[in-house]
Amino acid sequence: MADYISLEGLEKLKEELENLKAVERKAIAQRLEAAKALGDLSENSEYQEAKEAQSLNEVKIAELEERLKHIVVIQKPVGTDIVQVGSTVVVESDGGEETYMIVGSEEADPVGGKISNESPTGKAFLGKKRGDSVEVKTPGGSRRYEIKEIR
Repeated sequence: MADYISLEGLEKLKEELENLKAVERKAIAQRLEAAKALGDLSENSEYQEAKEAQSLNEVKIAELEERLKHIVVIQKPVGTDIVQVGSTVVVESDGGEETYMIVGSEEADPVGGKISNESPTGKAFLGKKRGDSVEVKTPGGSRRYEIKEIR
């Protein structure tokens, strides 16, 4: 399954990967060398901790590299009248207006107005047009939205 992410989110992931490879690997290698200098490795807790940190770092690197293979960068839709990933949607609900940006699950921040394309609300908005009425069933109950604007 594709992992949708903004260009900014992609850059953050690449920076994180580069940090794990360049900075963390080097720091862990230094810890290992220092621990080896202490002598007997079988009872050397510093060495064991450094080896575990090395293992965890390599797992993170592998996970990020695999994830980067499946990323789809969200292109901000231009001139579209259909809600899609990357759209900013202005809706009316309960007499008030709310604005949401539809993003991939990794960048979701409901408090900041970014909702996941996999969330109940995000799924309900996808494919809808201006003027459409949408009912969203969430664990907290049902809520009706009217789509006022798509940017």
